[in-house]
Amino acid sequence: MFTIEHEFDATVITLVDEGAPSLQEDVVIHGFEDCVTIEQYDPRRDAVVKITLSTHQLRELAAALNLPEGVYRMTRKG
Repeated sequence: MFTIEHEFDATVITLVDEGAPSLQEDVVIHGFEDCVTIEQYDPRRDAVVKITLSTHQLRELAAALNLPEGVYRMTRKG
């Protein structure tokens, strides 16, 4: 299950793990104009862990999800 909310300066996507017995904490993704942050609560640290990706890194991640193993470089068209 996931939710999408549009806030003033970001789009917020929350991914909820409804799977098997080893459930993971919710993942919250904040999409800003110049970056994306990904947050998840870590019960071992009792803290939220945050990762920030530039929009370029996010585009590369999206492309990588559909490619076979290897090394790639994205180039701009035109």
